[in-house]
Amino acid sequence: MTTQVIVLNGGSSSGKSGIVRCLQAILPDPWLAVGVDTLVGAMPASMQASDAGIDFAPDGQVTVGPEFRILDAAWAEGIAAMARAGARVIVDDVFLGGAASQQRWQKALAGLEVLWVGVKCESAVAAGREIARGDRTVGMATSQAEVVHQGVLYDLAVDTTHTESLACAQNIATRVRC
Repeated sequence: MTTQVIVLNGGSSSGKSGIVRCLQAILPDPWLAVGVDTLVGAMPASMQASDAGIDFAPDGQVTVGPEFRILDAAWAEGIAAMARAGARVIVDDVFLGGAASQQRWQKALAGLEVLWVGVKCESAVAAGREIARGDRTVGMATSQAEVVHQGVLYDLAVDTTHTESLACAQNIATRVRC
């Protein structure tokens, strides 16, 4: 069966976005890229820094509330609908809830051919990237580096600590069924 969705899960600054761009460049068919950052950016400002929405603490911890969860579930269902309509989709996400986050995606993507990819990176390296980016709360990379992978089952894991995005994408591409 043809791969319809690639889900990349990793902590902040682990290298997911770079891998997504490389995958879009090297895969033979067009793939849409959707990321949790897009979801957060599409939310009203009132839901950011809110107990009901999403809150980025000064130490890098991220908490989500009930309103965020509702929109997140709708977003996942929308992505699944795009895949069911024939679009091939790469999801760039951060499973803050570890296995529970994957289970929510599995429910939304039921019946689709999904390639689950863990994007790992040593926390010190991710923290350095976080500082260099300048658009993240310092501490997110360290706090998320391990927790996002707890209990999550992957078809493939890549480690960007010492491997460039293109090499990781090439590794992933070998597992994509066209």
